[in-house]
Amino acid sequence: EAPASMYAKLLSISDTLMWRYFELLSFRPLAEIAALRTEVEAGRNPKDAKVLLAREIVTRFHCAADADAAQSDFELRARGGVPDDIPEVALDLPQGGLALPAALKQAGLVPSTAEALRMIEQRGVRVDGAVVEDRTLRLQAGAVVLQVGKRKFARVTLA
Repeated sequence: EAPASMYAKLLSISDTLMWRYFELLSFRPLAEIAALRTEVEAGRNPKDAKVLLAREIVTRFHCAADADAAQSDFELRARGGVPDDIPEVALDLPQGGLALPAALKQAGLVPSTAEALRMIEQRGVRVDGAVVEDRTLRLQAGAVVLQVGKRKFARVTLA
């Protein structure tokens, strides 16, 4: 599994389940895990512990540099930023512009235009960072960043 995906999944586990992961997957001594658990129960943010776990596991299966990159990617996405390594897609621009649902499908961000329409209705589509609510939006010539949900991105050039 990719480091960024592994890191994000580990940060999404419940606070309760996190301790079982520590016991089964971490090479940290049980005394250190118990001390960390006491700190969390005393008010330390559980996310701090999850970050330690995620970094350890990603480093074990990949490397420390991948763990650093996964953490940076996660933090960037959490702030609503656009990752650097998104796919770049060139699409043909028909007369009158390209309908956004068609652009999302052609860019590989959704399996169908019907799914694109559902995502637009649910406010799950962004164009250059702005939430789109208009199902009839047509894209014009130029480059835009399309986003579906929190994790699917494409830099689309229309010509």
